[in-house]
Amino acid sequence: MKKLLISPSRMALGEQESQIYQNILKQATEISLNLMAVKVDNHPEDFLLWCYELLDIAKNRINFELLDDHQLPTVKKLQDLLSNAISFLQLKTLRITPWPVLISFIEQHKETLALDEQMKLIRYLADKRATPLKEMIVEDRLAFSGKHAASLDPGIYNFDVEWFSSTKTAKGFHQLLADLPGAFDEALSHIPIEGTVNEEDYQRFMVAYFMAFNDSEEKPTLAPATRLLAMRRPDVFTPVTSSRLDSLCSALGITKLNNRDFERYWQDIVLALHAMPWFSKPSAANEFEHELVSIKALLPCWFYYADKETAENSNYLKLLNKPVRATSATGKKVARRGKESAQVLVDRALSDDSIPEHIRAKRDSIVAEVEKGRSVDETISLMRTIFG
Repeated sequence: MKKLLISPSRMALGEQESQIYQNILKQATEISLNLMAVKVDNHPEDFLLWCYELLDIAKNRINFELLDDHQLPTVKKLQDLLSNAISFLQLKTLRITPWPVLISFIEQHKETLALDEQMKLIRYLADKRATPLKEMIVEDRLAFSGKHAASLDPGIYNFDVEWFSSTKTAKGFHQLLADLPGAFDEALSHIPIEGTVNEEDYQRFMVAYFMAFNDSEEKPTLAPATRLLAMRRPDVFTPVTSSRLDSLCSALGITKLNNRDFERYWQDIVLALHAMPWFSKPSAANEFEHELVSIKALLPCWFYYADKETAENSNYLKLLNKPVRATSATGKKVARRGKESAQVLVDRALSDDSIPEHIRAKRDSIVAEVEKGRSVDETISLMRTIFG
């Protein structure tokens, strides 16, 4: 273990990497006796792989039963430092990464990234980019804006809507979006649905986005705005979140943006990514790569640290595996849906050619059950059982 801990001192680390190493070493020193009890056979000569090795030790191989309670925060801090370091190092490679290498990285990590599920979200929203938010049902608006809710039927929304960037903490934004979706439509209308997006388009969006908050005590923040932009034009805008901004800005070599740095977002994030080799000269070799070209501004999201827990913590999987009950153990009712949402969701399901006509005839009854909070698939399955 001692050999592993000191090995980065013999690596050719840059200034940022050296500072990261010193911060990691400081935390590791606090639990050095516990770390020394772990047998280490792998001694990477690359700093990124070194971070992966030490993180695996800190998460899976250290004996937590031997740790004192006051040491647990130190272990958590060490884990966070290492996962952030991995995000920084992987994002930093984007500066010089050609398209084939980027694709290789994504394919190698597709399981931990839950790639299939993330692509389902992108494909679902693909034909909704031109649809005004005010014309969407509530659930589609949540999917577009990046907030999970219990009303998102896993039979229809077979993906976590918070992939790429979650906006669940932006409560003021979501309240305004629910009350005044047309105001955000006005902002998005300045972003062309195809073709070139220039700085003037973005500035007009920014002005209209700020105006949506005029009569509210809430202040417009960057993260939810970039989520809307990224879902409108995933080939142009990269979504950001507060928790990931530090890694991204460090990787780009810029001062960290704050949550209202709208001007710098365009200059320092959007334009910087557009100038990178993989972005400016993608070369799709097959249908899947061609699909990735159409969402190339989202690809940096897959270079943040991820492990098997990332895929397992999908809100979609949690909702899918949640026991189905009409009420909770405390008697609290499950989340109800609006009638319009229930009708749209049921009609989508009934459009499947495998649904027999006598089940389609029960549409109103199915809608009524879905309004109460029952899932569409469960309701249709129940109808099949009852009526054959």
